[in-house]
Amino acid sequence: MAGPRVEVDGSIMEGGGQILRVSTALSCLLGLPLRVQKIRAGRSTPGLSSGGWKSKIKVLTRPQHLSGLEMIRDLCDGRLEGAEIGSTEISFTPEKIKGGIHTADTKTAGSVCLLMQVSMPCVLFAASPSELHLKGGTNAEMAPQIDYTVMVFKPIVEKFGFRFNCDIKTRGYYPKGGGEVIVRMSPVKQLNPINLTDRGCVTKIYGRAFVAGVLPFKVAKDMAAAAVRCIRKEIRDLYVNIQPVQEPKDQAFGNGNGIIIIAETSTGCLFAGSSLGKRGVNADKVGIEAAEMLLANLRHGGTVDEYLQDQLIVFMALANGVSRIKTGPVTLHTQTAIHFAEQIAKAKFIVKKSEDEEDASKDTYIIECQGIGMTNPNL
Repeated sequence: MAGPRVEVDGSIMEGGGQILRVSTALSCLLGLPLRVQKIRAGRSTPGLSSGGWKSKIKVLTRPQHLSGLEMIRDLCDGRLEGAEIGSTEISFTPEKIKGGIHTADTKTAGSVCLLMQVSMPCVLFAASPSELHLKGGTNAEMAPQIDYTVMVFKPIVEKFGFRFNCDIKTRGYYPKGGGEVIVRMSPVKQLNPINLTDRGCVTKIYGRAFVAGVLPFKVAKDMAAAAVRCIRKEIRDLYVNIQPVQEPKDQAFGNGNGIIIIAETSTGCLFAGSSLGKRGVNADKVGIEAAEMLLANLRHGGTVDEYLQDQLIVFMALANGVSRIKTGPVTLHTQTAIHFAEQIAKAKFIVKKSEDEEDASKDTYIIECQGIGMTNPNL
C-alpha cells in the first residue's frame, strides 16, 4: 500500500504543530510514508512539545503533539518512529484506516480541539463508524475552544457532506486539563466541494460567558456585559444575547473563565470572537477582547473568520471538485496548510484578491482549490 516516502521540512512557515497535524493526517489518508525533519526548528523550544502553551510554560506541559501523532498511528495501525518529547524528526508509515473506538489523552490541558482537527479527516475515510474519546483541555489557550468547534466549525465543515456528533462530557482548563469530549462520526464515500463566497449581512449575535470551579458567577455576568457594551458601539441595531453560565461542578474540572461570541449572517456564515480569563486579568477586559476580535472578523468582508480558514484547507484539498472560500487576510496557518496540501495531496490552490466591488476597500481574498476527489476505498 505504501507509496514513495514524503519528506517534509518541519521548520518552514508556521514551523510548529500544525505542520505535524496536516502532514500526518494527509500521510494517513493517502497511505504515504512520511518523514518530518527539523520539527519546530524556528521556535523558542525546538522539537516535539506540548503544543500550544507559550514557551515560558512549555516545560510544564506534556506533549500534545505526541498524543495527536499517536492517535493517527492508532487510527491506521501505522508505525511511528522518533515520537518523543524534544525529538526534531519523526517517521510515520501508515496502514489502513479503521473505525471503532479510539482514545487520545494529552495528560494536560493540551487541546482536545487540535486532536479533533488531526483525526477527523482520517476517520471520514475509515472502513466503519468511529468514536473518538479525546481528553485534555476543552477551553485552552492558543487553540480553538470546544465551543468554537461546536458552534462555528461544525455547521460549516458539515457543508462538505458529512455529519458528526460532539458530546462534551467534562470541560477542562489550563493547567490541569481533565476535560473529555466524545466525537462520533460515520465514514463517507467522498467529500463535496464548498462555495462560501456570499457573506450576506449579520442577522444575529449571541454567545456564552462561563465561569467554572471557584470563580464567582459575577465574573461571567461582567464579561458578558462588557462584551455587549463594546459591540453596541459599532452595531446598534441588533440584540446581542450573551448568556452568563456557571458550569455545573460535575461537568467541569478545575477553574476557568472565558467567553465566546458568535455572529451569524443571512447566508449562514458564522464568525466568532473569544477570550479566556487569566489570573489577574479583570472580567471586563476578557469580554472586551472577545468582542473586539469578533468585530475585527466582521470588518474584512470574508465569509469565514481567521480561525476557520486553515481548518477548512484539508477538507477542500480532499473534496471532489472546486471549493471556494472568501477570507480576510490569509493567515500563516492557512498558508502552511495550503503548502502541505499541495505538496502531499497534490491539490491545486489559487489565492487571489477578491474582485467584488464591496470588497474593493478591504483586505479580502478568495481561496480556490481543485480538490483531489479522494474516494473511500472501504465503501
